[in-house]
Amino acid sequence: MSRKRFIVIGLGNFGSSVAATLHELGHEVVAMDRDPERVDGVGRTVTRGAVGDGTDVQVLRRLGAENADAAVISTGADITASALSTLVMRDLGVQEVYVKVVSSEHARLIEKIGVTETIFPERESGIRLGRRISNRLLLNYIPLGSGFSLQEMAVPNAWVGHTLRELELPRKHGIILVALHDILRDEMVPVPDPDGALKESDTLLVAGADEALMKAGKMERS
Repeated sequence: MSRKRFIVIGLGNFGSSVAATLHELGHEVVAMDRDPERVDGVGRTVTRGAVGDGTDVQVLRRLGAENADAAVISTGADITASALSTLVMRDLGVQEVYVKVVSSEHARLIEKIGVTETIFPERESGIRLGRRISNRLLLNYIPLGSGFSLQEMAVPNAWVGHTLRELELPRKHGIILVALHDILRDEMVPVPDPDGALKESDTLLVAGADEALMKAGKMERS
């Protein structure tokens, strides 16, 4: 993976987590916030921390934003600052801009400016939690698009002891197995043995239409 340069504006919980993760993955990360304490808080987890205004084009130029591969804007509930920072990044020629939003109205505004993606962490976390607690087999939920998702689920009781060849998940259930997680060995198996029997301790990473996945998830353990 090639080393990239990222600019992160706004160092609340979301922005600082993104910045630290990108740096941990080996990328160059310049992190900015108006609050000196927040900048100090990420000092050891980013390439460079800077106290400043993420809407100031001259400051961003001095930090090398023009050469960034992507920008992440996470200015909290300050929608004006979010929009202005997005416009500045566009003016500087940053090709990929990801913006944290706090409401549907905020998302619509930012999308009109033109960004790579808007992220609504609270809503997305709420959707995932709602789906998980509504189905005790479901361990994780990642939406892929309208009506489709990637889900990690425990093996339904009816499938324990059966092989993937016997179960014929695509034909009988309309879902695709992406990987199998062997919990006992803590090993993710991307191409599991089709003739190996599923264990109660396994979890399945499956993709498909939400309706098909919901039906599979209703095959509760006895």
